Amino acid sequence: MILDIATGNVPRQIDADLCIIGGGVAGQMLAEALSTPTRDVVIVESGGRDFDPNVQSLAHGHNVGMPYYDLDEARLRLFGGTAAIWGGRCAELDAIDFEKRDYLPHSGWPISKAELSPYYKKTFDRLGLKRPRAEGLWSTIGKSAPPFDPTKLDSNLWVFDEMGERFTDPERDSFSHSRILLNATVTDIEVNAKNAVQHVRAESVTGHCTKINAKVFVLAAGAIETVRLLMGAVGHRPNGLGNDRDLLGRFFMEHPHARGGEFIPTNLAQTLTALPRAIRHDRNRYAAYMRPADEMQRQKGILNSSISIAPRLREGEKMELFRSATSKFKHDLPSSRFWRSSYHGLKKMAVKGLEWTDPWSSILNMKLNRDKMGVFAIVRAEQAPNPDSRITLARETDRLGTPQVALNWQLSEIDKHSVKILMETVGEEYRRLGWGDVKVSSWLSETSTRWNSDPLISSHPIGGYHHMGGTRMSSSPDTGVVDKDCRLHDSPNLYVASSSVFPTGGWANPTATIIALSLRLADHLKLVLGEQPARHAQNIASAPPVTIKQPGQLGKYDA
Repeated sequence: MILDIATGNVPRQIDADLCIIGGGVAGQMLAEALSTPTRDVVIVESGGRDFDPNVQSLAHGHNVGMPYYDLDEARLRLFGGTAAIWGGRCAELDAIDFEKRDYLPHSGWPISKAELSPYYKKTFDRLGLKRPRAEGLWSTIGKSAPPFDPTKLDSNLWVFDEMGERFTDPERDSFSHSRILLNATVTDIEVNAKNAVQHVRAESVTGHCTKINAKVFVLAAGAIETVRLLMGAVGHRPNGLGNDRDLLGRFFMEHPHARGGEFIPTNLAQTLTALPRAIRHDRNRYAAYMRPADEMQRQKGILNSSISIAPRLREGEKMELFRSATSKFKHDLPSSRFWRSSYHGLKKMAVKGLEWTDPWSSILNMKLNRDKMGVFAIVRAEQAPNPDSRITLARETDRLGTPQVALNWQLSEIDKHSVKILMETVGEEYRRLGWGDVKVSSWLSETSTRWNSDPLISSHPIGGYHHMGGTRMSSSPDTGVVDKDCRLHDSPNLYVASSSVFPTGGWANPTATIIALSLRLADHLKLVLGEQPARHAQNIASAPPVTIKQPGQLGKYDA
């Protein structure tokens, strides 16, 4: 059942067994796994069926650290969340990402890769994709991994989910036993003396509001918004809920992008096909990457970053017309279904072109633009957990009265150092194999430069829109905000389903891990909730209609 608070045709009070705050990937996976005829689940989504600039304005915030994307452009408020513009790139975290590394302060998850592995399998099964770490995948797709020294470099594959609107349909059959509240922005979280959540209150930008009571609540609103709610929407908690040790909002992480270096190949085709960018096999699309092997990470004391190889314009050149157009579609135009479809169409054309013509089209393009182009390493780096990289609240509030966020994104010296060591190692391997040389980017040796973003190296020049950390998972409340079951250390019935729980981010795109953690949390909540009688039909029938607020009364809901 779909209810739109913006219409006013919603009861004043809704009762449920489970209230999921956020209708993105995490919230949807939880609802699909937990909704049954005898278990009452409600999804509370701030946005509607499609992009609405009035709702999107609630995501406005302030960047007070390193340069970053405008916060109201880095995440979407609609059913499906930012996955509506997801590129579909899927990968798993590596086993080393979960480990405590002596050279990396604040590293280590309270769970292992082995514990999450069954849920990764379920994730890729649900997406209908081959698991990218599957044994023998290179030979399965008819390719060979590059012959790098396995103690130094590891080569593997991304797999892509190409269903661009997979998560934007609230009428999917899998939600037949769920209630979905659209245009319902949570503005208050009411807790008792033991920090148990009693209910949440949600408002629309049109002035309507409702209250949701539940036994268990899950924050699945994305890393930034989850922190914002815990800090600014919990009444009588001026420092926020889960922040007794000043850890809430800390350790914000991204996957910073950069130009790592230029390849000087003896055989251009060989270099371009060593890590192919577009492979089609059995209806799945793949792309290759390399990363530092676990042994080298431990030996050199570096992070787990990834590199792909592609022709790119040199620094200072003018962006090509096609890339400029697709960038405008993605970044400058409203993220409505029409414009998303237009962007996805352009992108599919480009991918098909690569599949049919690469590497020969790239070789021809480089010969025609010999002085302007080169073959470069595209870096998608791991960011070390840094307590000074954090989300806090600003003085300004949004139109519903909730404080806006201030993001102080900060990198550490090991972030850049790790890329430098990785690029030097790639150069050593190229020379050993007789493939040519690698010219490491000069900024990696400049002491005055913490990081160098390059708009010509990636359509996402700063980072991947991958917001991680802020409610990190830990075995003790002294070192994190949630426990290994994603429950707040400080609350008996409030959980988090988000990349905000990541203690470290690895290099892998976080979506597959978000889904895996959500499916794991769903199994835990099945035990917590048990089987309950469905009650939503009688709730809707008996509850009085909600009242509309007058203009100027769009602050906190008054009971």
